[in-house]
Formats: sequence, C-alpha cells, structure tokens
Amino acid sequence: MESNLKSILGFLGLFGAISVGVGEFLLHYSEQVLTTQGEFMFFGHVNISHLYIGHFLAMLGLPFYFAGYMHIYLMLKSGNKSLAAIVLGLGFVAFSVGGVWIGSRGFLGTIVHLHADMPSDNFATIVDHYSKLLEVLVQVLRVFILLLSAAFVIAIIKGGTQYAKWMAFFNPITILIIFVLIGTLSPWIGKFTLPILMNITHVVIFSISLYQIKTNLKS
Repeated sequence: MESNLKSILGFLGLFGAISVGVGEFLLHYSEQVLTTQGEFMFFGHVNISHLYIGHFLAMLGLPFYFAGYMHIYLMLKSGNKSLAAIVLGLGFVAFSVGGVWIGSRGFLGTIVHLHADMPSDNFATIVDHYSKLLEVLVQVLRVFILLLSAAFVIAIIKGGTQYAKWMAFFNPITILIIFVLIGTLSPWIGKFTLPILMNITHVVIFSISLYQIKTNLKS
C-alpha cells in the first residue's frame, strides 16, 4: 500500500515539475532570452499569449510539487525520520516561496510590454521595486534548496532509506549546478534550459526516484 502511495506521489511530483517547467518556459523563452540588454527586457520578446498560458500552466502544476516532496519524505523516512522531515519542510517552504515568485512573472512580462508607453523613470521604479520585493525570492529559494540538498545527502549516506547510496549524488543542488554549467558552456542549449533550471532538476530527481521504487520492488 505504501509503495503505491509513494509511486502516486512521485508521479504527481513529476507532473508538477513538467507542468511548471512548460509554463515557465512559455513565460521566459524567446530567441533573445540570453542576449537582450536591460533587466527583464527579454520579456518584451515573449508573446503576450505565452505569458498568459505559461502563467496558468505554472499555477496549475505548482501544488503538485508538494506531493513530490511527500514522495521524497516517504523514500527517506525509513533511514532517519528527522532528516526526512527536514527535507520535507524545507521543500514545502522552498516551493511556497518559488510559487510567489513564478506567480509574478506573467504580470511583470505584461508591464515590460508596456514600458515604451510609460515614462522611463516610472518603469525603472517599478522594476526596482519588483527586484527588491519579488526577484530576491529566487535567492531565498536557492538557499532552501541548498539546505534541503544537504539533509537529503546526509540521510541517504547514513543508510536505511529506500534509495541506493548513489542517489545522494542526484540531489537538487548538484543537478542544478550541472545544468547551469551545461547551459553556460553551450548557450545554444542554455537558451532552452537556463530559464527552467529548477524544473528540469526536479524532473530528473522525481524520475530517478520513481526508478528506485521499481528497482526496490524487483529486489
């Protein structure tokens, strides 16, 4: 029964990562995403309809991230329940913060589309307030992901979890760094991956975690 629950939650988490990833891709992607000068001005190259569709796809998928972290909790708790709870709690906080951030992106994009119709000083003030109030949340999200990655690694290395010990390598911060390096070294790949890094990271994690369930059932 618990194995079925773990699988269901894992697939829900995977759905969330894909849905938010597609939504964020629509919100952020254009051919000019890595080359446009000016803070947030890349939004000016994103079709308005993509901003709307991307916003609602991301909002639809976001709650399923919490199911994904419940899945990870169940996979970890047999090893160390306290560390598993820390990963779960940090994951919930991280994606609560991330949800506020991504929920603001579509609206910001529409403001950028209007920048030519408003005084430049007003636009600069709006961007400054956005950066201080909302863009800063990305950094907060990354701090929580770093902390939960540390707890994730320690729990697996200590043993007793439903994961093979090699799974410790596939923690969120390590995968994130790998995709940052790939995207930075290969801009033709980066223009597709860098705007949706956190979601790609969790597609990898949830997919490998579900594979671990399949492996455990066979053994």
